[in-house]
Amino acid sequence: MKPILAITMGDPAGIGPEICARALSHEQTYTQCRPIIVGDAKIMQLAVDLLHLPLRVNAVTDVKDACFTNGTVDVFDLDIIDLSTFRFGEVQRQCGDAAFRYVRCAIDLAMAKKVDGTCTAPLNKEAIHLAGHNYDGHTEIYATFTGTKKYAMLLADGLLRVIHVSTHVSLREACDRCKKERIIEVYELIDDACRQFGIEKPHIAVAGLNPHCSENGLFGWEEEKEIIPAVEELKARGFNAEGPVPPDSVFAKAKCGWYDGVVAQYHDQGHIPLKVLGFNWDAASGKMLPQHGVNITLGLPIIRVSVDHGTAFDVAGKGVAAEDALLASIDYATRMASNRQH
Repeated sequence: MKPILAITMGDPAGIGPEICARALSHEQTYTQCRPIIVGDAKIMQLAVDLLHLPLRVNAVTDVKDACFTNGTVDVFDLDIIDLSTFRFGEVQRQCGDAAFRYVRCAIDLAMAKKVDGTCTAPLNKEAIHLAGHNYDGHTEIYATFTGTKKYAMLLADGLLRVIHVSTHVSLREACDRCKKERIIEVYELIDDACRQFGIEKPHIAVAGLNPHCSENGLFGWEEEKEIIPAVEELKARGFNAEGPVPPDSVFAKAKCGWYDGVVAQYHDQGHIPLKVLGFNWDAASGKMLPQHGVNITLGLPIIRVSVDHGTAFDVAGKGVAAEDALLASIDYATRMASNRQH
């Protein structure tokens, strides 16, 4: 059977409802999986009407009541939003609360094995904090409510897949967190993820921390004391690891397919190449081209894949948001769920 994916609507005031509606208007989505939106049916109806899509919204309160047929958008309806005070493109307490509760519901459905994986449309941190839910974002919510202690963020766009040794810490602390044990831990996570994507023996590069991988100690000691020992241990255990590879060249090689994934040592080292690859301006139309990047939380007992963009309040409700990143998220989640089933 095709995997069932719970797709959270994200912040209702953002572009989440629109990209969900557009993604489920593609017949290809239903050939891959059985999708169900977790959110508010009335907001999804607003999005369908806004986009003039020939879709029927089917509100359910149990996954087994979903139709899973092209032309019908099944919505696990939490019925939270008060339409009389709702506005697209605004930070609202009720929308932050709703976005948080959508995620909680999707997690609960996945943990109960009522769905095979989850995808998340963007939420707004200010809105969820306004609603009293003090989390930095999706990753921390998932970690908390699945009881996960060791996890990591994987960003992917085309052939470029990057995991991070550390993320939201200062650069000084990031250097301190460049440790053999953590490098091995995140390497194992990206290797396992690549296998779930269908890559039999992933070739993973480990980036250096310092310029030119420290030039044998001229520019730092982390390669010699932490990174090289980590790579040597991984090779001894049979992993197809390579490194340390200079960070100014490793991402270009990975983008071209030289590596199946890269272990980046800190947040900006890994995020900058993904953003450069993913954000593109079309001078002729004066618009940004659609993004295709996804964000995958590894180490969880359930599958979570998200679009790698925000709520875009500036264009929400205008019918111009593109669904490309959500389609890519559905594709990744489907492949992961299918390979887990096998």
